[in-house]
Amino acid sequence: MDKPWKISRGPIAATELDVEKANAINVLLMRPVGVLPAKAGDPVLPFAVGLFNELRPLLKPDAGVTTLRRATAAYVHCRRYYFASAQPDSMRHSLDGEPVEPLSSEDRLVAQKRFLSLKQTTGKTDAPEQTAPVPAPLLSKSEQIRAALLGKKGTPPARA
Repeated sequence: MDKPWKISRGPIAATELDVEKANAINVLLMRPVGVLPAKAGDPVLPFAVGLFNELRPLLKPDAGVTTLRRATAAYVHCRRYYFASAQPDSMRHSLDGEPVEPLSSEDRLVAQKRFLSLKQTTGKTDAPEQTAPVPAPLLSKSEQIRAALLGKKGTPPARA
């Protein structure tokens, strides 16, 4: 995977989780910014380089820069943000959501690799559930004590 993708999937739609992450950023600011999705289905827009420095002056007086940095990191390090950034026609956007410049092929390749890596790791957690282990048979109190003494949890000792 040495070359960025050549086929675009079009705009990448935000999910409820993306909107929650965007709201976590907006709640720290004096006004919402247009680059963030307001509702599920809105496009995920890659940020312009240095956008964080434009967000800082909008920070509410009672909010900390570290909190803003963490909220922003949670948003930009998600799978759909990387997927949107990896598209061949992806553009960087200003605070108001206006396109500023196209992403470089190097940035798109990095986003593509991170997207595939996240997809692979989350795919493991999205795997179908394993069948639940069969519970041990119910044992009487004396059988539980015998099993514990013999070191055989949950199985009754063999009877002579």
